[in-house]
Amino acid sequence: MQPTIIEQIKLFFTHPVFLAGIFSWLGAQFIKTFINLIYGRVHSVYELLEWMIWRTGGMPSSHSALVTSICVTVGFRNGFHSDLFMIAFTLMLIVIRDAFGVRRSSGNQAKAINKIGKELKDKKLLEDFDSVKEVDGHTPMQVILGCCLGFVVGMAFSLL
Repeated sequence: MQPTIIEQIKLFFTHPVFLAGIFSWLGAQFIKTFINLIYGRVHSVYELLEWMIWRTGGMPSSHSALVTSICVTVGFRNGFHSDLFMIAFTLMLIVIRDAFGVRRSSGNQAKAINKIGKELKDKKLLEDFDSVKEVDGHTPMQVILGCCLGFVVGMAFSLL
């Protein structure tokens, strides 16, 4: 017998893989926000909510925590030899590589472009300059700690 749509939604939101991913992501965002509060980088309630939910970059990496927890939970539930684990593991490697590789490099390039653009505008060599969005990448330590958080959360949802 096929579960009703309400039952399917309930099963989705109570699935251990989904919960591990959400809790690791929210945990990383909470830690990141708390660190920014301690260092005085949060200046308004809006910024507080933005850090809690949306902002990227910082310690620990929420991207790395999310994919690591999903990978670990899938591995324990389906076996570390399963096709599903291999897909989750590959996705994890791609996201982690992107977190401190591509995104960090493009963020550094955007900062350099914005600096050059501002200097050229200040020297009146450019009439108008629109800043390029600076994407925050991660340092290797931020990614490693995100993976550690994701591993612990994934283990918790797999074994408890």
